[in-house]
Amino acid sequence: MKTIFVKPLTLEKKWYLIDAEGKELGKVAVAAARILRGKNKSYYTPHQDMGDYVVIINAEKANVTGKKRTDKMYYRHSGYPGGLRKFSYEQMLKRNPVFPMEHAVKGMLPRGPLGRQMFTKMKVYAGSEHRQQAQQPITVEI
Repeated sequence: MKTIFVKPLTLEKKWYLIDAEGKELGKVAVAAARILRGKNKSYYTPHQDMGDYVVIINAEKANVTGKKRTDKMYYRHSGYPGGLRKFSYEQMLKRNPVFPMEHAVKGMLPRGPLGRQMFTKMKVYAGSEHRQQAQQPITVEI
């Protein structure tokens, strides 16, 4: 089987809009990562950036199941002894409402330069307003 190489100039990049209100955090993240990665296209290749742009609105209104709202923890370390900080999902929503969604999607993308490039094509907003109306994003149902 031959490896497919698609020239970047021939790719048509589209914009997709995902409304996370009332949806599960993980399911929204899976849909976003799939579009960012380009797995929804017939000419997907894992070593190239084939994906499209994704706009996620109402990220703070995404649901989590079970007791994750209080029990799920996010960790940060300053690099110094005793520098571990931990925040619950609820605390993180108050601190930075878009972080849990960004964190979930970033964990589903490849590590390295390719994954970082894919991650830059995602815009996450806590509310229902976004700045990408001019791109006329296609609404994705989950």
